[in-house]
Amino acid sequence: MQAAQKSWEFENTVRLVDLQRDALYKYDADAHNDLVTAKPWAKDPHYFKSVRISAVALLKMVMHARSGGSLEVMGLMQGYILPETFVVTDAFRLPVEGTETRVNAQEEAYEYMVAYLSSCREAGRMENAVGWYHSHPGYGCWLSGIDVSTQDMQQFNDPFVAVVIDPDRTISAGKVEIGAFRTFPKDYTPPAEEHEDDGYQSIPLNKVEDFGAHASQYYSLEVSHFKSSLDTQLLSLLWNKYWVVTLSQNSLFTTRDYGSKQMIDLSQKIKRAARGIESTSSRGAAFNTNKDRQLEKVVRDGHRIVVEEMSGLIATDVKKTLFQNVGENVTRETQYD
Repeated sequence: MQAAQKSWEFENTVRLVDLQRDALYKYDADAHNDLVTAKPWAKDPHYFKSVRISAVALLKMVMHARSGGSLEVMGLMQGYILPETFVVTDAFRLPVEGTETRVNAQEEAYEYMVAYLSSCREAGRMENAVGWYHSHPGYGCWLSGIDVSTQDMQQFNDPFVAVVIDPDRTISAGKVEIGAFRTFPKDYTPPAEEHEDDGYQSIPLNKVEDFGAHASQYYSLEVSHFKSSLDTQLLSLLWNKYWVVTLSQNSLFTTRDYGSKQMIDLSQKIKRAARGIESTSSRGAAFNTNKDRQLEKVVRDGHRIVVEEMSGLIATDVKKTLFQNVGENVTRETQYD
C-alpha cells in the first residue's frame, strides 16, 4: 500500500513538472562560472540588459517591502547569470536598520547573509547572491546617493544588480512598481544624451535633487518575471487561502496616507511651475523649454494620480455591484431554511 502511494506521488510530481517552464530553475554552475571568468561586463558597462525574477521571489520581495510600512527594508537575491541577463530564483530578508529615507547594511546583515548562503549550499542549493533589493515607500524606483554607494560596495561580488520596489505605488496602481539598476564603473562617463530625457519618472519634490544628482551614475534594466510549475501551485494555494481578503481590500483606504502625500506634493509642483512661468518673460528660449518640460511632468503626475484614484473607485464600484446583495441573499435563504 505504501509503495503504491509513493508511486502515485512520484507520478503526480512528474506530471506537475514542466521541463520548459522550469528550465530557468536549473542552475548550470559551469555556464555561470565560465561567464564570470570571461567578465564581458568589464568591457561593456551596458552589458546586462534584463533581469528575470521568479514569481515567488517577487512576491516575497513585495511582501517584505510592504511589511516595512514607511521604513525602507533590504534583502538579498539569489540566482545566476546568463548572457546579458540576471536570473533571480529566490530572495530573503536581511536584518538591517531602516529609516524613512535610507537603509544601511551593518555587520550583522553580512554575517546573516554568509550563514544563509552556507545553509543553502549544504541543502544542495548552489545559486549565488546576484543582487540586493530594497524599498522606496512612495517615492519611486531609482537609486539615491546612498544606494549608489551601496551598489558600488558590492562590486567585489560583481556581477551584482540593485532592485528597488515601491510598495505604496504597488498597492495604489495595482501592479508591482519595480526597477532594476546597474552602476557604471568609476572611470566611465556615459554620453550626455543618455540622461537628457531618460524616460518619465514621477519623483516627489523633496527627492528631486537627490535623484538628479546621481541619475547619470547608473542605468536601468528591463524587468520581467517567470513562473515554474511549483510557483504556479504555490500561488494557487495562496489565492485559495487569501482571495476573500484580496477582494475585500480597498486600495483607496489602504494607501490613503500615500494619496494625501501625492496630492500635497502635486500642489507644490504646480506652484513651483506657476512661479517659473511668471518669470519666463525675461529669460531665453532654452529656459522656457526647460520650464515647459517641468510643466509637462506636473501634468503627467496629475494624470497618474487621477488614473490611480479612478481605478480604486471603479474597483470599489464593481465589488459593490457584484457582492452587495450576496450577504442579504444568504441571510434570506438561511431564514427560509
